[in-house]
Amino acid sequence: MTQRQIPRWSELKPLLRAKPLQLDPTERRLEQALSIADLRRAARRRTPRSVFDYTDGAADAEISLRRARSLFRDLELRPSILHDVSAVDTTTSMLGRPAAVPFAFAPTGFTRMMHHEGERAVVRVAGRRGIPYALSTMGTTSIEDVAAASPEARRWFQLYVWKDRSAGEDLMARAKAAGYEALMLTVDVPVAGARLRDVRNGFSIPPALTLKTVLDAATHPAWWVNLLTTEPLTFASLSTWDGTVGELLDKLFDPTMTFADLEWLRASWDGPLIIKGIQTVEDARRVAEAGADAIVLSNHGGRQLDRAPVPLRLVPDVAEAVEGRSEVWVDTGIMSGADVVAALALGADATLVGRAYLYGLMAGGERGVDRAAAILTREVRRTMALLGVSRVEELGAQHVRLP
Repeated sequence: MTQRQIPRWSELKPLLRAKPLQLDPTERRLEQALSIADLRRAARRRTPRSVFDYTDGAADAEISLRRARSLFRDLELRPSILHDVSAVDTTTSMLGRPAAVPFAFAPTGFTRMMHHEGERAVVRVAGRRGIPYALSTMGTTSIEDVAAASPEARRWFQLYVWKDRSAGEDLMARAKAAGYEALMLTVDVPVAGARLRDVRNGFSIPPALTLKTVLDAATHPAWWVNLLTTEPLTFASLSTWDGTVGELLDKLFDPTMTFADLEWLRASWDGPLIIKGIQTVEDARRVAEAGADAIVLSNHGGRQLDRAPVPLRLVPDVAEAVEGRSEVWVDTGIMSGADVVAALALGADATLVGRAYLYGLMAGGERGVDRAAAILTREVRRTMALLGVSRVEELGAQHVRLP
């Protein structure tokens, strides 16, 4: 029979460790976020429905996005045991220069809609952590102001080709003058995808004060106060716009662009060229032959053509097809460091993340972006160690199996 006794204080004291009280609500919220999924849930609570859905949503029935995430979820990681992983090195090379981690921050439009700190917050985190950052043509902070916010960051400028070619030439000249390292040409938006969440929510730029948005404001007062009491919402590349995102894209972007126009681009930009939005092996080969320094396998996060190819599945065949002529990067569906590692093992040279850091931005501004970067970096390092790999170059097809 078990004998019982009243515990002495000396025995209880080591068990009673009070957690320090965190008074800052943002820090408290971010400390509780252990994954990108946690940041997503926090972002959903912090921002109006239309803004969150603009970030979170995709085109039509959102099949492309679900398929991309399902592939990452269903793949199998295959560890190799008994390797020295006491020191895991996450550095890699992007465009011939070192990056602290094998992912970059992808270009995203209307970023100050997600949080008033916007692109400045993102580029400051990028500079501190050695992560390249691409500013979107549809960004909400100017090319020059982003450069001033973090002069030490590796900055790329993402270009959509407009019907007015002189506007594109001006943007490239401004990016070059502001010290941007590379140009990222996005080629999968001849017209806007059907982003049905935006239509249903009445999402417009800038947000219209309809009855629906006023009611939403009552449950997200901090977001509206920040929007209305900080600098007016402006754009990196145009002065103003009053309408939906789809209407803006269809009005500005040039649906006549072909491969022949790459010569026009090269006449204005002599630095590294990244081409984003490649979705077939054949196009990857053509772009590599045209001299792209890097290609991004991407279906625009599922936001353009629904039922498009899943970029991750293309990686092995594209890596073989380009034969090292261009670096092969991939995005769409990446929500963890394990996803990043899986893409590298399949043959990608690097990855881009977009929604992952935007969830952090919405959850906590610059500190939230930093939290997202820390989560992804920690997951990359831990996944590599568990696979038995201490350097990015050691990852290979033996470490992953696609379903």
